[in-house]
Amino acid sequence: MFVVFVVVAAVVLFTVVVVAAGRGDVLDADDARVLPLRLPERALARSDVDQLRFPVTARGYRMDEVDRVLDRLGRELDERDARIADLEARAAQVTPLPRRRPGEARGGPS
Repeated sequence: MFVVFVVVAAVVLFTVVVVAAGRGDVLDADDARVLPLRLPERALARSDVDQLRFPVTARGYRMDEVDRVLDRLGRELDERDARIADLEARAAQVTPLPRRRPGEARGGPS
C-alpha cells in the first residue's frame, strides 16, 4: 500500500510540475507583424533619435535603459553637430597661404 501511495504522489507531483512549467514551447524568433525601424539614409540627427519607437515584444526590453541610451545618443549627436558647425565656420574664415612656385625659397624673394 505504501508503494502505491508513493507512485500516486510521484505522478501527481510530476503532473503539477509539467503543467506549471508549460509545454516547453519556445518563443517565436520574430513577430512578422512588427514593422522594421525606418531610419533615414542621411546622417542621423537628434530629431531622428527622438522619433524612434521600439516595439515591445514577448521578450521585451528594459524601457528605462533604452530611453537613457537614446537620450545620451541624442545629446552626443547635438554636440557633434554643433562642433562640426563651429569647425566649418572657422574653416571658412581661414585665408589660404599663397602657393610657392617650384624652386622658390621658403623665406620669400631675396
